[in-house]
Amino acid sequence: MPTHLITGAGSGIGAAVARRLLERGDELVLLARDAGRAKELAALHPGARTLVGDLGNPDRLSWAFGQQPMPERLDSLLHIAGVVELGTVGDLTPKAWHFQLNANLVSPAELTRLLLPQLRVTQGHVVFVNSGAGLAAHAEWGAYAASKHGLKALADSLRHEEHGNGVRVTSVYPGRTASPMQAKVHQQEGKEYDAARWIDPESVATTILLALDLPRDAEINDLTVRPGR
Repeated sequence: MPTHLITGAGSGIGAAVARRLLERGDELVLLARDAGRAKELAALHPGARTLVGDLGNPDRLSWAFGQQPMPERLDSLLHIAGVVELGTVGDLTPKAWHFQLNANLVSPAELTRLLLPQLRVTQGHVVFVNSGAGLAAHAEWGAYAASKHGLKALADSLRHEEHGNGVRVTSVYPGRTASPMQAKVHQQEGKEYDAARWIDPESVATTILLALDLPRDAEINDLTVRPGR
């Protein structure tokens, strides 16, 4: 069975993808920010293994992985975790910028660097769950959009660099999806949150599995998903 490493498996799109992959018998390694969170993820997704590494501190990821058993095989790396903090460019502090850039861009780059040797062996797949904000930036979304625009550039560069090694790279750009992050965004916007208005995480999970399961003669580079209601 293929082995997948997933970030952001605790809720929303990441949790939906993890459930779907476990249901069909795939092996999962779930990244957790600390040991307490690892226990929570193990309880949420029985049968999955956990790996501890804090996406908020990319400089320590290599050290953290060196202290733990790593998966012997890796067929896909699914970057699904993300953070958001809205604010105008005139108000956002360096702390807010680093918070979003580290988790949404620098850590995915570092995770990819650390795991590329295994992905090359299996001719694996790297999936970046981006955002509509990775294609267009709006007022008060500057830091988040910058991190996601950077994630698009990371994916595009990686795709060109690793094509000859057989590693596939896909970016998925969901619109607003019903999740704890979306609830937080609505709170920051001062708006009432109605999950029924937005994409079900299961629908985005379906698109991710489509990319993973595509026969080897084809590759989905970019996939945009928007609310259908």
